[in-house]
Amino acid sequence: MANHKSSLKRIRQTETRTERNRFYRTRLKNIVKAVRAAIEAGNKEEATATFKIANQQIHKFVSKGILKKETAARKVSRLHQAVNAI
Repeated sequence: MANHKSSLKRIRQTETRTERNRFYRTRLKNIVKAVRAAIEAGNKEEATATFKIANQQIHKFVSKGILKKETAARKVSRLHQAVNAI
């Protein structure tokens, strides 16, 4: 266990960030899953609508520091290709 005040504060900050990041990562998985489900169903309109939301949210996560820019671009690109393949 840490003894310094700064170390204790750092532990608290890490716990807070971990909890927040876990929320965003779960949200990201659910967003991608919704797009994939619409693609599997063959519903072009729903897939396009959910992709638009996914695109916005993924880029929002980049601005929050949850994802790196290249990772977000890769995810968006793959989803976009899948939607266009319908």
